[in-house]
This record gives sequence, structure tokens and C-alpha cells, in this order.
Amino acid sequence: MKSKAVLLLLMLCCTSAQADMALKQRVQVLERKVRALSDLVVRMDSLQREVRHLRGQVEQQNHEMAQMKQRQRELYLDLDNRLSGGGGAGAPPDNPSIPLSPSTPPPPRQSGGSQSIGPSPLQASAMEERDYQSAFALLKQRRFDDARKQFIGFLEKYPAGPYADNAQYWLGEASYVTREFDTALKEFSQVLEVYPTSSKVPGATLKIGYIHYENNRREEARETLRGLIDNYPGSSSAQLAKAFMRRKGL
Repeated sequence: MKSKAVLLLLMLCCTSAQADMALKQRVQVLERKVRALSDLVVRMDSLQREVRHLRGQVEQQNHEMAQMKQRQRELYLDLDNRLSGGGGAGAPPDNPSIPLSPSTPPPPRQSGGSQSIGPSPLQASAMEERDYQSAFALLKQRRFDDARKQFIGFLEKYPAGPYADNAQYWLGEASYVTREFDTALKEFSQVLEVYPTSSKVPGATLKIGYIHYENNRREEARETLRGLIDNYPGSSSAQLAKAFMRRKGL
């Protein structure tokens, strides 16, 4: 009888030990699952933060792309207005001085100020006018690289001709409209330095101000445009400068 009781007690102890072991194993499995789930939650949270960050970057890039497209569109509209002699934002200052057909005679030179000093005694030869019109036609066709080459050759051939200041100005425009701002800045600066009495000076100064703004040089842009307004108060370029400064908060 005692042996049976002892045997029963041993069986109960074995069963209890097995149950404890099984319970511990189940607890360990559950703990591993909990840790795995915790890691998964942490990873998902990290991924969500990355997604939000990437979404913000995409939105920022889309915004910058839209701004770039708008600026590019404004540049082309600006050139259209200039080539047609029309007005509008960024239109050519004062006197476009550009003959729109080969039969149009070259315009007289004017001073860089608000008052004209009358016609220049220089008269363009037939060859000079033909070469100028050839370069200008390339500009109208949006063949900007070819137009640049033609205008550079024109200035080398006719550095003091009646079309020289116009050619220098349009050389700057050919680079400006393709957003080659450093090159455009050099070309527009040449208008001011080499042809200080040209009617293209206000327009070149306006574009120099625009370029400083595009290159994030706000203070230089403000000073340039303010100087334009002070020196040429009656010019259309001065009015464009005022509107630009209001729009950009300069």
C-alpha cells in the first residue's frame, strides 16, 4: 500500500514538473513573440518617419520644380516680348532698338539717361546690318547657342558700330534666357562698361538685378534695382524694378 502511495506521489511530481516545464516553454515562446512584435512596431514607426520625411522632400522638390518651371516660362515670355517689342513683365526698357525686319533701318543711339542726345553720326553699312539681322534671326528662332556665336563674331567685327550696344545686350539675353546667369551677368555688365550712354543700359541694369536675386544675393539685387530706379526714374525698367522689389520683398 505504501509503495503504491509512493508511486502515485512520484507520478504526481513528474506530471507537475512536466507541466511547469511546458508552462515555462510557453512563456518563453510568448516572450519571444512579444519581443518580435515590439521590434516590428519600432521598425514600422521608423519606416513611417522615413516615409513622412521622404514625402516632405518630394513635396519640397515638386515646389522647387514648379518654381523653376514658372521662372523658365517667365524667361521665355520675357524674350518673346522683347523680340516683338511689346511690354509686359521684364519687357525691354525704353527703346528696344531692334529692327524686326531686314528693311528696317538701324535706330539712333540714345543716352543712358532719360533724355536722348539725338542720332549718332554712325551709320550701319549694308554688310553690318545684314550680319546683325542674321544673328538676331537666330535669337528669334530660339537657337541661343548659335545666336551667341553670331553676336560674338559681330562684336569682334563691328566693335564700334551703331548696332554694337544692341548686340552686346542681346548677347546677355541669349545667356539669361537659358539660365546661364554667370555668363549673362558678364555680358550685361559689358553694356554698362563699354556703352554707358546706350539706351540699353537701364534694361541691362534691370537684368543684373534679377540675376543677383536668382543667385541669392538679395542685398546686391536691392542695391542694383534701387540704383536703377534712382538713376532712370522715368524709364519702364525702373517701373519693372519697383514691381519686382515689391513682389520679392526687397
